Amino acid sequence: LSAMYPKSAAEFVYTEEAFKKRILSFILGWIIIFSGILSAATVALAFGSYLSGLIGIPSLFINIIFAVLLIVILSVINLIGIKTSTRTNIIFTLIEASGLIIIIIIGIPSFGTVDYFALPPASTFTAVFSSVALIFFAYIGFEDIANIAEEVKEPHKNLPKAIIYSIIITTVVYCLTAISVVSILDYNSIATSEAPLNAVAAEVLGPIGGIIMSSIALFATANTVLIMLIVTSRMMYGMARDKALPKGIGKISPKFRTPTIAVVLTMCITIVPILFGDISLVAHATVFGVLINFILVNLSLIALRKTKPDMERPFKLKPTIKWVPIIALLGSIICIALLFTFSWEIVLIQLIIVLCGIVVFYVMKSKIETKSIPINQN
Repeated sequence: LSAMYPKSAAEFVYTEEAFKKRILSFILGWIIIFSGILSAATVALAFGSYLSGLIGIPSLFINIIFAVLLIVILSVINLIGIKTSTRTNIIFTLIEASGLIIIIIIGIPSFGTVDYFALPPASTFTAVFSSVALIFFAYIGFEDIANIAEEVKEPHKNLPKAIIYSIIITTVVYCLTAISVVSILDYNSIATSEAPLNAVAAEVLGPIGGIIMSSIALFATANTVLIMLIVTSRMMYGMARDKALPKGIGKISPKFRTPTIAVVLTMCITIVPILFGDISLVAHATVFGVLINFILVNLSLIALRKTKPDMERPFKLKPTIKWVPIIALLGSIICIALLFTFSWEIVLIQLIIVLCGIVVFYVMKSKIETKSIPINQN
């Protein structure tokens, strides 16, 4: 889909083109904006926790202060321009990757010493399946590549490659990291640790190992927050440009060529959930919203195969049953199943977000174009 429609506000565009229901695409865009905001808030709180622990003054208040400062600093970087943001992202990613490589290397001597398929005595399928929803948070971000399509060279060719390669590389690294962790620590130690990778490094390298991993974790969490702030502001910009949000949000800085109002608005709203200080609650709310996003994007792919069979597809998903892509169908079903694992509090949070979106939609209705979004295919 990113190759077919290389536009900002990607999921918003896909849904609009597939279903021609502006309220549906608007609500999806609205959910994605708040999922990005909640995701940035979650990881910013994790950053605050790592930093306060590293300097020896751990407290919720200090965590929140550090998290807010991180949001402000990274928003300034986001405001300066995509080149500055990209350079920062590359540096932080290299540091982050080095931390995972360290964990993998120190775990290699212990590979094969434990049963990797053993489950805790009290484990059930329901418990395991429920944990998948939260683990899903670690895989959020690949879809965000599509939202910077307008700032990518040859997006029709490069976007699919970027998404596929990043998923493959990340999955391999994550699997090796997980094997290393469970090879060094037992599952009880992992479950009770607030920073399992730090515990692994400290177990093998001593206290200095924990300090090194905590320092690397600061760059890793900051990197994730930066990406979420970039993507969320671009979603706001794309929706404002297509008159689904007030046009002022789509204003571009003549100096930095970035969506100034969208960046500042994203920063301000992201600070709000940080003030609650509950990482788990915010993380679960984020994943719930992302699952809704994935469901509608997969359904959009299926619908477009039926409604626009002759449209050029630089990258086509196979195999299919008639015109239905099997992977997209399975993706929708699995995501729907995962929605039933969340608590009523999380469902209520998302319901409130959706209801607020509906109110905004009808307030903006006179300004929102009901026709399809014009897509430049060139």
